[in-house]
Parts: sequence; structure tokens; C-alpha cells
Amino acid sequence: MVTVSLPDGSKRQFDAPLSVAQVAASIGAGLAKAALAGKVDGKVVDTAFVIDHDADLAIITDKDPEGLDVIRHSTAHLLAYAVKSLFPDAQVTIGPVIENGFYYDFSYKRPFTPEDLVAIEKKMAELAKKDEAVTRRVLPRDEAVAYFKSIGEAYKAEIIGSIPADQDVSLYAEGQFEDLCRGPHVPSTGKLKVFKLMKLAGAYWRGDSKNEMLQRIYGTAWAKKEEQEAYLHMLEEADKRDHRKLGRALDLFHFQEEAPGLIFWHPKGWTVWQQVEQYMRRVYQDNGYQEVKAPQILDRSLWEKSGHWENYKENMFTTESENRAYALKPMNCPGHVQIFRSGMRSYRDLPLRYGEFGQCHRNEPSGSLHGMMRVRGFTQDDGHIFCTEDQIQDECIAFTTLLQKVYKDFGFTEIIYKVATRPEKRVGSDEAWDKAEAALIASLERSGYPFEISPGEGAFYGPKIEYTLKDAIGRAWQCGTMQVDFSMPVRLDAEYVAEDNTRKIPVMLHRAILGSLERFIGMLIENFSGALPMWLAPVQIVVLNISESQADYAQAVAQNLKKQGFRVAVDLRNEKITYKIREHSVQKLPYIVVIGDKERDANTVAVRARGNIDLGTMPVDELVKRLQHDVDTKA
Repeated sequence: MVTVSLPDGSKRQFDAPLSVAQVAASIGAGLAKAALAGKVDGKVVDTAFVIDHDADLAIITDKDPEGLDVIRHSTAHLLAYAVKSLFPDAQVTIGPVIENGFYYDFSYKRPFTPEDLVAIEKKMAELAKKDEAVTRRVLPRDEAVAYFKSIGEAYKAEIIGSIPADQDVSLYAEGQFEDLCRGPHVPSTGKLKVFKLMKLAGAYWRGDSKNEMLQRIYGTAWAKKEEQEAYLHMLEEADKRDHRKLGRALDLFHFQEEAPGLIFWHPKGWTVWQQVEQYMRRVYQDNGYQEVKAPQILDRSLWEKSGHWENYKENMFTTESENRAYALKPMNCPGHVQIFRSGMRSYRDLPLRYGEFGQCHRNEPSGSLHGMMRVRGFTQDDGHIFCTEDQIQDECIAFTTLLQKVYKDFGFTEIIYKVATRPEKRVGSDEAWDKAEAALIASLERSGYPFEISPGEGAFYGPKIEYTLKDAIGRAWQCGTMQVDFSMPVRLDAEYVAEDNTRKIPVMLHRAILGSLERFIGMLIENFSGALPMWLAPVQIVVLNISESQADYAQAVAQNLKKQGFRVAVDLRNEKITYKIREHSVQKLPYIVVIGDKERDANTVAVRARGNIDLGTMPVDELVKRLQHDVDTKA
């Protein structure tokens, strides 16, 4: 007798072991048809999986997140099946699920072309329509190695050869194609109906540049056609909003080969930077932070003591001088501990909040660099709070409230909260990690915010809350963090005098709201498609004259606006006014002021708002009130 417990609390009893598919069929024909996989005692399995003991079971359909992963995993195999059908000499390597899709790497004698992608996608559709069963078998490792060698799949044989000899491996077959995989997969190819191949790229075998360059095919797959269409539309929007394109078009910044992963800021772009930094500096001042500045380069011994050298040195830039080894700081925390321990601290000083616009450098692989979103040199709105254990929750709650206000001012209102727990590679005792994780979880529970757990995603020195924003087109951006660290203060000898006159170790809270300022500005550019709100715009208003006779008045209006604190440009060129309006509109300026004889004589201005909205004629004082309102409300 096998008892199966279902998510609704009901139980079903069966006389003998049976598959997930059979349980689904016993519930109803509709569910049996929709079933993609099952979750048995918390583990996702194929519908062919046999339940031979009392178990909890959930039937996975395309409405479940796990169902979408199964679809994408299976579509990656369908891609490999199609490639092998069209290019029998191609060798398959690996094909994982990634965010919004999948990829598969191939070794082939010539580069694939865009025309090949069209043919492969067509073949995938043909194979899916055959609705061939996807079946699983298990082989001993050595037998599986021999099998893949026999069919000319050297890469698969190498992968399996790295598995311990006493382990079995699972293979999945559909039609004439069989692949190494842990699964699970959809029951048949007919379940795969909505997919699209996206692009070609290169990838080294096992990520090592010494190995062969493989060909990577990226694809996306969805449960429903409208979901894929929405995703493709979002990609089109993202391409239009690409900060790298807009950075050039709006003359904000540029990159060049001589400084990979580093930014050349132009005057307009640096103006945006300054607005962001000055805003955050006011946030520091208004919320009890003391601004500090620590050195860029620190001796290797300090990085060894902090734990960075052991856990992070491959990401650090190093240098030498006078037979001493140094590293450019990838993080600001060890420097802030040195400032804390530079003098005697009392429990009365806690919580002590330090803030720094700290410039950091990380030796990111060149292949991972991506405009302002992934750079080698960046500045963090970094802060560290030294406190007692009893103060952790209050500080975390206050920080989350502050962070929400900041994000709202920048135009972001949807926040996702995640608690990232201890990674495998870490410093500190399990007891310390237990306390740190519990404190973060309790702070979110007390605040009443729903959150997710991200197992193993914490920093090596402590768990963290990750704050992720949703932008105007639905993309998620992880920005802020709050990390609880019991280890670094111990390792770097930080202490304070407690109320009983004993020496105690403070808890160190690592916190950032924007994270990398470079990345956050890139996000702002994309979120607003370059049309930054009035308070952030590098040029807030441009004054145009129609003819030479209004030039002096136009200059006077511009000077008046500048004295009021606005960022103003003046265009007195001898060009047609329609040409000048069009040219400045492309620059996405919040306001354009046009002055002709009528406006000059009446001491007024004609105003256009962004989007070619004609606001009519008004006195300059009225315009100033409107501009100031936009700045004050961050409209």
C-alpha cells in the first residue's frame, strides 16, 4: 500500500507502487495531460518516476515555476537534437537552463551562421510536432563513457569521465538523440511548443581560454506564446534603452580599449554622477552617518587578516613597492575597521555609522564586462555600522525604511527582498552564522515584508539581505545589501568598552543602498530611457532664440535661471528654430524655452516640456516655480 499526500491536504492510497503520471491520471484526465513533472518529497522528478513509499506529491504543470524550468531544460535538449539532425558531425557539450531561457555549446568544423539558426529552429519545431517520448535510462559511469565514445561524443565522454567511478549516470533519449542529463524532463517533445533561438556566441570549453572555442546557441522558451511575445517585446525595449547607446547619443560617457571595464565620464555624465552623489551625501548626513575616506591601496597582510586574500584574491588587483605586496581595495570594509579601531570606543558610541563613496577595483574577467553594469573600477555608496548584538534588528529595520525612501525618490517602488545565507566557502563559526542569519530574517519579519531565502548566496564573511528593484519594463536589478558580520571585527581586532568596563567585539553591518554608483546610473538611464527626471537631468532647460534680435533677452533669461540654481544651456546659433527644437528634443531635455519678438517684448517665454508638450507662454517667474516644483518633488 502506497499513500500519496497532495498539496490540498488530501491523501490517496494505491495498492502498489505507481508513477507520477499514473497518480495524475487518477486525479483527472486534464491534470494527466497537463503534467510536466512531479515534486516528490520536495524533489522535482519525471512523470515516469515511480513512487514506492508513502510520499508527498505535487503535480508540476506549466503554471508552476518548476514547470517552466523543466520546459527550458527539455528545450535545450531539443536544440541539441535538432543540431545533430542537421549537422551530424557536430559534438554536443553542455546545455543548462539560464534566466529566461537556455543555451547549448557545440563543437563544429565551421562557425554557425544566422541562416543556420533559422534552419535549426525550424527543425526543432518539426521534432516537437512528432511528440516523441522522452525516456530515461541509467548506466554505470564506465559504460556510459564507452557509449559516448562509440558515437563520437568526446566531450560527453570527458564530462562523464570526471564523475567518480562508483557512480551511475542517467541518460535521456528522444527519437534518435540521447544525452547525458540528471533531468527531469517533459514526458514528450510535444510539450515544447513555444521557443525561439536568440543568438550565437563563443565560449571556451570548460571556461578555459587554453581550450577550444565552442559555439554557443542561446534560446528562450515559455509555457505560453503571449509570455514569449511579452519577453521579446521587453528585449526590444531594453535594446532601445541600452545605456551604452544612450551614453553615446546623449554625450554622457564612453569606454575604450585602453581602459577595459573603466569609464570615461563626459561633462554631462559627470553632472548626473554629482547629482546622485550629492543626494546620497545628504542621506548620510540626515541619518546619522559620518563620512570617511580610507586608502585605495592596502598591504597584503591586512587583506590576509580580513580573509579577503584567501577568499577573494583572484578578483583583486595587486602591486608591489619596496619589496612589499599591496592590493587595490575591492571592498571598503577593512579600511573602515581601521578607522573604528584608531581610538578607544565606548558602548555609548554605538551604533557608530560610517559612510564612504569608496572607489573599488575588481579584476573581473573581460568576458563578463558589460558597459556600466559590470566594470572593473566603481564607487560604492558604502556604509558600515558598528553595533551591539541587541542593536542589529533595529538598525536593519531602520536601514530598510531608509532604502525604500531613497528608491522611491529615484523612481523605483517595487522591491524584492531576499535573505542570502551562508556559502560553502566562508569564514567564522556556524554559531555566528546562525545568529547573523536569524537577525536578518527577524528584521524582515518585524517589518512585515515578504522575502525569499537564497541558500548559499551570502558573502564569505556574513549573510545578507539583498534588495532587488523592478524597472519600467519589468527587469530585476539587485542593488542594495545589508550584511551582518561577526567575523571581520574579530579578525581585525576591533573592540569597544562595554558598560561593565570589559572589552567586547562589535557586530559589523555592511550596507549599501545604490551599490555601485556606475551601475545604478546605468540603471537610471535605462529605466528612464535617457529622459532623466528634472532633478537628475544634466541640462534641465535650454533657451533658444528665433533670430538675432532676441539674443540679448535670451541670454538674460538664461542667466536668471542659472542664478536660481538650474542647469541651463543657451543656443543662439543662426539656424531655423524648428531645427534647433528638433536637435535639443533628441537630447531628451526636460524643458525647451523659445524666445521670439513677442516673448521678448512681453518679458515672457514660450515653454515646451519633454515629449513636445506645448505649455504656452508664461512669465519667467512662473517658469521658475514650475521648475522648482519638479526638482523639489523629484517629478
